[in-house]
Amino acid sequence: MNSFKIYKEIGDDVQGIYRSRLITEILLSLNESSRKLSQLREITGSTSQAIIPKLRKLEADHLIEAKEHEYYLTQTGKVVASRLSDSFATVGTINKFKHFWSGHYLEGIPCSHLKKIGCLYESEVLKDKGTKILNVYNNQLKMIKEAGHIHGISSVVTEGYADSIFERVKEGIPVELIVPLHIAEKLEQSPYLEKINALTDYESFKLIVVDEDIKVGLVVTDKRFSLSLYKKDGVEYDITTGLFSLDPKAIEWGERLFGYCKGQAEFIKMQI
Repeated sequence: MNSFKIYKEIGDDVQGIYRSRLITEILLSLNESSRKLSQLREITGSTSQAIIPKLRKLEADHLIEAKEHEYYLTQTGKVVASRLSDSFATVGTINKFKHFWSGHYLEGIPCSHLKKIGCLYESEVLKDKGTKILNVYNNQLKMIKEAGHIHGISSVVTEGYADSIFERVKEGIPVELIVPLHIAEKLEQSPYLEKINALTDYESFKLIVVDEDIKVGLVVTDKRFSLSLYKKDGVEYDITTGLFSLDPKAIEWGERLFGYCKGQAEFIKMQI
């Protein structure tokens, strides 16, 4: 059965949730924690007289249950509430950064990760603008400098990046980098080759090559997350704009993207 047919059959039930501000707010609130009626009044800004009929409806639909004057989501309620939360986070993230998404090539991000894009809501877009030249670049170098570990996908290479990574590896920080073939070829040339040679004995450093052109730039550390993309045409990498976050959800999203790309990659030995 396709989605449209399902919607035609149970559309009223779905709209019953989305059309009611109170039902939506109750489900989202209970998705975080159980609540007493007094807490639901405070959170929703509504009276008991307005809330109680909604609670009764949700109980009748077996989405919530009451125990000792507190309301909880049932197991099916948790499913509904979590998907409701995801849908708002997804739409919110797309709207919040609509110019970033619309101006860049998204096909480099797997569909499975785009579906979880709501994890990036607590982020900010940084740009190189006016006096803030190299703003994105400098913030990424700061991330590297402060990191306890570094996972990266690199679509560009500069001496500044190479020097920063080189110093952190020598300090004992675990570093894993994924690069496409055209970047690997640059790393086999001076001045990068000398640094690669110097890191060959460090077990904490791993260089992974993907046999295709990766269309994302990613830096994920234990503290921060940064995502850069190609411009809309998919040809030119945008070094002037990036999405940055300190939020654990965004960091986790970045780690999953790194893990996915790592799973598609193969280790190579640099020709030295």
